[in-house]
Amino acid sequence: MIILVMGVSGSGKTTIGQLLADSLQWEFRDADNFHSPENIDKMRRGIALDDADRLPWLQDIQAAIKKWLEENQNVVLACSALKDSYRQYFLIGDKRIKLVYLKGSYELIQKRLQERQNHFMPEKLLQSQLDALEEPADAVYVDISQPPQEIVQEIRESLQI
Repeated sequence: MIILVMGVSGSGKTTIGQLLADSLQWEFRDADNFHSPENIDKMRRGIALDDADRLPWLQDIQAAIKKWLEENQNVVLACSALKDSYRQYFLIGDKRIKLVYLKGSYELIQKRLQERQNHFMPEKLLQSQLDALEEPADAVYVDISQPPQEIVQEIRESLQI
């Protein structure tokens, strides 16, 4: 099974994804690690990525997901997956892929981004992410204002794992 933990930057994808993977004794992967150095540099400079920038990234993640499914690996993947068209690259019509959406208020996410250190995504790109976000129709929605362990427990209960 693959659990794709999605949301805008600052929603807690990496923190929750890692905690969830640890609680399940699964592998954790962060989609940020699939970005090219050029994309990371662009974001670091405060420039939002466009669809052309994202295409190789989407294709690389899709290839990894197909490999994990072929090898029957259990993986938690943290990925923004902001648009439905991006999620279609990842979901590939396979029921073993579950989507979890970390949802929170602008104020909470902005505060988290302001407090975050050593990350390439600046706070000023939050609005561009929210503008691009297409909330998923078929996902487990989780309120990120809860403590991380409660979020993980809610995800596990919702997915019955």
